[in-house]
Amino acid sequence: MELDLSQALNSVSLEQKDSKMDTFWLYVVTWNVATAEPPEDVNSLLQLDSLKKPDLYVIGLQEVKAAPLKFVTDLAFEDSWSHIFMNTLAPLGYIKVSSIRMQGLLLLFFSKLEHVPFIRDIQVTYTRTGLYGYWGNKGGVSIRLSFYGHMLCFLNCHLTAHMNYASQRVDEFEYILDAQTFDTKNTPHILDHKVVFWFGDLNFRIEDHGMHFVRSCITSQRFNLLWPKDQLTMMKQKEATLQKFEEGPLDFQPSYKFDLHSDNYDSSGKKRKPAWCDRILWRVKPRSSPTEEANEDDHNEEEPKKQLQEEHKDEFPLKLMQVDYTSKMQYGISDHKPVVSIFRLELKKMYETPLVQVSAEGEWSADFDALITYSLLQTFPSSSWDWIGLYKVGFKSVSDYITYTWVKDDQVSLSDEHFQVYVNKDEIPVLGGECVLCYYSSSLQCIVGISQPFKVQESRAAIEEGLVAENINRLDETVAG
Repeated sequence: MELDLSQALNSVSLEQKDSKMDTFWLYVVTWNVATAEPPEDVNSLLQLDSLKKPDLYVIGLQEVKAAPLKFVTDLAFEDSWSHIFMNTLAPLGYIKVSSIRMQGLLLLFFSKLEHVPFIRDIQVTYTRTGLYGYWGNKGGVSIRLSFYGHMLCFLNCHLTAHMNYASQRVDEFEYILDAQTFDTKNTPHILDHKVVFWFGDLNFRIEDHGMHFVRSCITSQRFNLLWPKDQLTMMKQKEATLQKFEEGPLDFQPSYKFDLHSDNYDSSGKKRKPAWCDRILWRVKPRSSPTEEANEDDHNEEEPKKQLQEEHKDEFPLKLMQVDYTSKMQYGISDHKPVVSIFRLELKKMYETPLVQVSAEGEWSADFDALITYSLLQTFPSSSWDWIGLYKVGFKSVSDYITYTWVKDDQVSLSDEHFQVYVNKDEIPVLGGECVLCYYSSSLQCIVGISQPFKVQESRAAIEEGLVAENINRLDETVAG
């Protein structure tokens, strides 16, 4: 049974909560969309009718349409699936922080704007496994990042299909874990991260039981009778790598295989047996002793023993709990139903101030050049390629800026603590509106400071010259382009 998101978010009050820990809510989606275009409405998929909203949305799709011409177009512009999620979530205060696509595999990471300056060290990668690794119809894509100083990794996989390939699916997963590396000393591999979420169309099937028994168990909602013959459950009993991952109980209908636009399981000549192909698992890295970590990392030999001990006092603890795991039966555009999970993440923040404080100075309009003031609150690798973007409130992604200014090239004054840069009046929207400024670090590849919202006034010159709203809008679009 589907748990209402508000119920899930309120459930924290029923348990003893560590006052030193902050609570965040993650909403994870996995869906094999079978090359279909998005539905008109994804509100139910994301449970947006709930009064309370999660802090992060992580959306993994498989079999996004990847015909060569369409794939090239999608690389140049956002694909239709990214568009619908951005258009749906942006008005609610979320932005797309990162994404990665490999042919039919797509992974999207959204965050509430308030958390964005604390999401750092973002890297993405992919691994092909299908058709000898050439086409990329199977494999894994991942996004890793630091969330308030805690390293998280999200891995979206599409593994080999068909009943007889359970062992090959495990081999593919282990290959992906070995093949994917990140440019960092402390977390070069997926399993080095403090939390790993593994999800996707993992394609594990239900063995032995006949079609009649399987469907009878589903009809009577006695799903537990099918669990012992679920291939992923069976493989976990003998595969050490799989045993590192946890999964909630499969208390929902198998998500595969359905007739299109129907809740009926496959009625074609193939009559595929229902299965929980679409899964969401997770792993919290166990704490290692200082001695074990010293043996694993040669760099530690040069560090004082006292410092190692200090690092292992668990000053920055983390807890993860799954509070819902279900399928969304109302979507019928694919032969798979989407599967979603809600997680409660409790952690102690390693930092609570952004790297940069940025603000708009004085009145802003298209009638005169504007000034931005920023100050570095912490030391970080700033660069001449850093820039500050002007965004409308409700913007969709980092690239959705109205205009930007280079922090070095357009600098007009500085002191030991504060810097000022200007924005050319010709690049400010003449209609005005509610805006924010975002400082983007090119070395960290992320936003590290966001201003308070401020009002850009309508251009008095444009009004006096009698420019009508539709012409001004067209001018704005030209400038933004």
